[in-house]
Amino acid sequence: MTEYIRLSMHAGLAALGQQWQTMGMMTVIEKHVHIEQKVLRYKPTDKLLDALISLLAGGRGVVDVNRRLRPDWGPQRAFGRQGCADQSTISDTFNACGPAQVDQLRQALQQLLRDHGRAYRHDYDAGWQLLDVDLTGLPCGRGAEGATKGYFAGQKNRRGRQLGRVLASRYDEIVFEQLYPGSQQLEKSLPELISGPEAGLALTPAQRARTVVRVDGGGGTETDINWLLGRAYGVLAKVHNWKRAQKLAASVTEWLPDPQDPDRQVGWVTRPYAYAQPTRQVALRWPHPKKPGGWQYTLLICSLPDSALFELARQTPPAVPDPAGSLWAIVAAYDLRGGGVETANRGSKEGLQIHKRNKRRFAAQQMLLLLAELAYNLLSWLRPVLEATAGARPGLGVKRLLADVLAIPGRIAWNNNNQVLRIKLHRDYPWAATLHAALRDPLARHGTSLFLGQI
Repeated sequence: MTEYIRLSMHAGLAALGQQWQTMGMMTVIEKHVHIEQKVLRYKPTDKLLDALISLLAGGRGVVDVNRRLRPDWGPQRAFGRQGCADQSTISDTFNACGPAQVDQLRQALQQLLRDHGRAYRHDYDAGWQLLDVDLTGLPCGRGAEGATKGYFAGQKNRRGRQLGRVLASRYDEIVFEQLYPGSQQLEKSLPELISGPEAGLALTPAQRARTVVRVDGGGGTETDINWLLGRAYGVLAKVHNWKRAQKLAASVTEWLPDPQDPDRQVGWVTRPYAYAQPTRQVALRWPHPKKPGGWQYTLLICSLPDSALFELARQTPPAVPDPAGSLWAIVAAYDLRGGGVETANRGSKEGLQIHKRNKRRFAAQQMLLLLAELAYNLLSWLRPVLEATAGARPGLGVKRLLADVLAIPGRIAWNNNNQVLRIKLHRDYPWAATLHAALRDPLARHGTSLFLGQI
């Protein structure tokens, strides 16, 4: 039988492609997604897979398929592909998608999350589920569908779209995403964004009561907070109304300096605003940059018991209940949001380049973002495997996983039945030995030898 051997700059990706094939990922997508398009050489779902592989290979746009993926035969074979479609036909496939295909792909990702995600198997008796919700701006040209003026950090009068995201932060898994026009604000989309994970994670009333929704001021309107409380969620939110925050802060009797931020002070609100359920409210203040001697205020709303607070704040609860300890736990638990959904947004932009990959049609853009969501979760499912192998947390974000693990060069051998026989990873690359140790035995069970060597 004829054997082919090629040098690849993404031998690490090829090794993972072989492993991910055992998940039946494309079988699930092919079962759910049906795109009406004439088939000449490759099926529409084949072209979706090509786009996904290009994402994982570091492509910044669909056009990168031609220069980054098509010449590199090894990863294609590892993902079960016999060739690679041209970038123009891949773009045509995305443009052929409508709202029905978006819903179908979302259902496929929901099924994969249930089959392989850790958030779906969360033990609610042992600990609280944590959902972070946020909108992040995706600037684009004014001719794109849904491109309107809105808030885009550091870009005044910019047009674009907004990506709503719900992250299961304990597991760094995206559990729901929705694309909106650029003028959309979180206060108008929070119920929809929470309803997505309710269905995807199949949350029962008892599980909702053990789930924390953490949002910034965009989702801190009275209507949103009362809606969450009415659904029995635990709430940790920043209040949206700055005038209310300033008014309630006037009832603070003692301001305590924040040891983590010398310019910030915090205190209990002694006359809290009455929401649908009892809440504890903490005011924060810091010097006003334009008014000497003045202060700026914000307010945190918390409906959680102390046991949940200290768990989310990653602190040991005091042996004797301490109001000051609870105060700092609320502040710390909210501040950790920066290491949750905000870090995930940054990883998707810096690593998967979701802000650089724009389609004119709204549904086509949604399909691209859902594939990026799948890529993000695949990388999140890889990280614990590397942690277990390395014996410690490797500290690999999305950007480093793509650059340091998936981009390990090597040689790939396959036969004329497109079966990958051997993958040799360049032994001098930092994560080559860890990836080899993690995947050697699983790949061997499926007939692929993984080893280290010089290339």
